[in-house]
Amino acid sequence: MIKNEIARPKIVGRDEWLTARKTLLEHEKEYTKHRDRINAERRRLPMVKLEKDYTFEGSNGSVKLIDLFAGRTQLIIYHFMFDPTWDRGCMGCTGYVDALGDLSMLNDRDTTFALVSRAPLPKLEAYKRLKGWTVPWYSSFGSNFNYDFYVTLDENVAPIEYNYRDKAQMEERSGSNVMQGESHGLSVFFRIGNDIFHTYSTYARGVESLTDAYSLLDTTPYGRQEDFEDSPPGYPQQPTYG
Repeated sequence: MIKNEIARPKIVGRDEWLTARKTLLEHEKEYTKHRDRINAERRRLPMVKLEKDYTFEGSNGSVKLIDLFAGRTQLIIYHFMFDPTWDRGCMGCTGYVDALGDLSMLNDRDTTFALVSRAPLPKLEAYKRLKGWTVPWYSSFGSNFNYDFYVTLDENVAPIEYNYRDKAQMEERSGSNVMQGESHGLSVFFRIGNDIFHTYSTYARGVESLTDAYSLLDTTPYGRQEDFEDSPPGYPQQPTYG
């Protein structure tokens, strides 16, 4: 962005600034209330039972999707762009992980966070060491996990879809230059016993602000588990199942 006088805020007196600030405050409060309504709607999304038994490679060897929960009820996966042929991870995804705050609150609230990429595990672990990251990172290489959650786009494997638009809809918006290969996103899963459910996925700019514990909890069925949330009595509670 070019910095110039046009981009600078107008210089005014304190009274004029305060009037403008109070107007903005009202808009900020409207936005906060609207965000709370959206978060409540998200918590009440239905969920879909997973029938596939996905296998990943992690630091402790071969694991199943249920193992990524680490015994907790909720699992948040960031789909990190790392093609098997690359030697380094996507710069945008790298910036996302660099921006992550203290996520210990997630574990305290029955939630696990992990990264998943399609590159083989040795490449992921080498990049993880280079960056000094500690977040769990798993390889989905050899499985259809990335394709099933629309973060690897290859018509030879699965119909192209990204951010809830199919190929025809993407072509209508962008012409023939339709996305191919790796992309990024975030998916949320819920566990009841040994059964796993997909509750939510977001892509593109929907991911960019999900870097702190509160915003990540907002993507889950249990939410922040705070009194102010629009929640039923005794919440969190597991939904009726059976």
